[in-house]
Amino acid sequence: MRYNKYNNKRKEVSKPLGGLTVEVRDGNVEGAIRIMKKKLQNDNFFDELRSRTYFESKGTKRREAKKAATRRSKRNIEKTKEKRDY
Repeated sequence: MRYNKYNNKRKEVSKPLGGLTVEVRDGNVEGAIRIMKKKLQNDNFFDELRSRTYFESKGTKRREAKKAATRRSKRNIEKTKEKRDY
């Protein structure tokens, strides 16, 4: 049955609370910690934590992003040169 203004029946869906969750299996806490660290790395948690350690102005962020883009483009140019045997 579809939900409409006359029908207040909705299915209860249990959602996990916000954040990352890791299940500890067979009391293996070390393995759960390792999985949690990997999830946090994939979520760029440590990079964000490092960047929020000190205040950084918008101009500084922009300059750093521009430098990173320049490094990436130079690296890609070098890779294509190696592929094409320049």
